[in-house]
Amino acid sequence: MPLRFGVVAWRSTSTHSLRTPFGGFGCARKSAALSNAPLPHDAGMRVVLGIGNPGPTYDQTRHNCGFMVLDALARRHRLEGWSKRWSAKVCDWRLPESLGAERALLLKPQTFVNLSGESAQAALAFHKLAPADLLVVVDDINLPLGHLRLRAEGTAGGHNGLKDIEARIGKAYPRLRVGIGSPAQDQIDHVLGRFTAAEQNEVAVMINAAADCVEAWLKEGVTVACRFNGPTQSKVAPAPTVAKRNPSAPMPAPPAPSASEPST
Repeated sequence: MPLRFGVVAWRSTSTHSLRTPFGGFGCARKSAALSNAPLPHDAGMRVVLGIGNPGPTYDQTRHNCGFMVLDALARRHRLEGWSKRWSAKVCDWRLPESLGAERALLLKPQTFVNLSGESAQAALAFHKLAPADLLVVVDDINLPLGHLRLRAEGTAGGHNGLKDIEARIGKAYPRLRVGIGSPAQDQIDHVLGRFTAAEQNEVAVMINAAADCVEAWLKEGVTVACRFNGPTQSKVAPAPTVAKRNPSAPMPAPPAPSASEPST
């Protein structure tokens, strides 16, 4: 059984005593938040950070929905060449004209969930970007499976990954919450577990919709991209249903001829 050390980001209400290397449950290393003063920055640059835990042990778990959304974007746009920087896997994305023809960085922190702010702070500082230029994609146990919620800013809502980011850069950054549903019993087992076979189709639709939402944020900003908030639905239209006639019912009478039609 692998050690679950610093990998669970939700505040637990159970008797588990989960500690990070820095002491305390979900304890984050704090540093000064980024200044609100305007800075010269890389024009047109945006950063999309997906929260998750590194390594195959946690691949495709509920806690890694942030990674899953970034992977979906990479597949959709045939992005390759992930590099290691700022304690994260980084993909430099030259956006197509359909998304504004600017530049974005996809970040998957490798520090485990509870220290996600380290990569966020380093990337923003290097490119002299404001927190508003960062979109964080994160799992949320308070949202039903298949639901999305985009906000321009807000609170951590009990998620220690967001708490660490907030401690380092403040609260004024957009975040896209991806619903994974509330745990039936143990919270740690829930977030570190994988989706069931019965959930896979809904998860695929949700991840795809979250990738659409990220693209809308890149091109049109938070306000417009909020149209993706709420339950996600498959874009495949259901097949039309054909009503079956009751064989015992009488056949309908033919329509009466109109005045312009000759009678026979």
